[in-house]
Amino acid sequence: MAGSSSLLERLRTAGIDPSDSEELRLNKSLLMFATGLASVASMLWLVIYWSLGPKLSATLPFAFQILLSTNLALYMRSGNFDFFRLSQLALFLFFPFVVQWSIGNFITASGITIWGLLAPVGAILFMGVRESLAWFFAYIFLLALSGFFDYHLAANEIQQRTATQIHIPITTTVIFFALNFAAVSTIVFLMLRFSTSEKQKTQASLIEAHNQLQLEQERSERLLLNILPGPVAERLKHSNQTIADGFADVTVMFADIVNFTHIAGGMSPNQVFSMLNRIFSSFDELAERFGLEKIKTIGDAYMVAGGLNDGDGERNYCDGIAEMALAMRDILAKDFAVNGAQLEIRIGIGTGPVVAGVVGKKKFIYDLWGDTVNIASRITAEGVPSMIQVDDMTYRRLQDRFEFHEPQTIYLKGKGNMTVYRMTGKKRADSKVAAPN
Repeated sequence: MAGSSSLLERLRTAGIDPSDSEELRLNKSLLMFATGLASVASMLWLVIYWSLGPKLSATLPFAFQILLSTNLALYMRSGNFDFFRLSQLALFLFFPFVVQWSIGNFITASGITIWGLLAPVGAILFMGVRESLAWFFAYIFLLALSGFFDYHLAANEIQQRTATQIHIPITTTVIFFALNFAAVSTIVFLMLRFSTSEKQKTQASLIEAHNQLQLEQERSERLLLNILPGPVAERLKHSNQTIADGFADVTVMFADIVNFTHIAGGMSPNQVFSMLNRIFSSFDELAERFGLEKIKTIGDAYMVAGGLNDGDGERNYCDGIAEMALAMRDILAKDFAVNGAQLEIRIGIGTGPVVAGVVGKKKFIYDLWGDTVNIASRITAEGVPSMIQVDDMTYRRLQDRFEFHEPQTIYLKGKGNMTVYRMTGKKRADSKVAAPN
């Protein structure tokens, strides 16, 4: 019983295996479809010819039906598609000529050799264009051979078969001329239609898969751009070389949440994550608004830079960093939806040369190194809550457009005494030019 159910299942699925390619799946389906059509047509031919024509003439179509079924059963058992394809095409090609030779000639056999055309047509669909040429030449050869013998033996057949040949009524001959051509034309049409339909389904499936691939690619692109600057991401995609660049002038900013460890100690992990996510997400939006590059977050610290990989040299990234710093401070001071815990930050800004590159091969990160980065980080740590401290180079870039307190000297480990400036805000337009007395 299990073997029978397995055989029926293979018959239902045309013997297709999950590992088969799309082309092989289509070939199997097409050949199974053609075998079914030929079986149905031969049964109809058998019934009609039995009712209209001589009884003995129906034995060969019956034998053809048996051979088709036997070959199909062998294929279902063995799964050898190559042999099944070859043997089925051979039956399609040779059997119509055998039937004609047994009946008489082209006319008495009602042009039954037209059925042999299914072999080269099927070969195109089941095998390919190149392989079908041999089948087509074989069909033409058999046609020519039959025509040759019909022409040269016609007179002898009239004399020799007059007494023994079974008489085939002219009406039967005419009916089967029409039936043979109509049946073969229908089968060829249905095979081509089935093939085209399946190919369209496959094409639609490929288009859908391509669209899904594009969506995944776009998602991967967005993910990559969330990790790396755009120009760096492009270089990483097209090269396996180490990415490390030197920049002569970059403005770097660190923002550090004051007393974060103490505040987070009384919160659950989800509350801590939610709090940081709201704050840092608002900082991300500011970085995008001012055309700056977020570098990373380190615990409760946020790092951003301007002047990296800029295609537009006219952008004043130092001013952008300063404006972002003021906006960050204002958000935490005024937007309680973002800063419900009323946290404060220290901000430090430094300007100068840096080295930038991609670190590692797995879970890589785009990072910055150099004195400029160290200075920005250390003056942040030495700052006071809600204050923005900048180094001397940054001050000289911003002093005409931003307000500062008097300079202060602080000691930085490894650097010694350093002058820093505390930025309070932007200068008003009427304060940039002193009014004359």
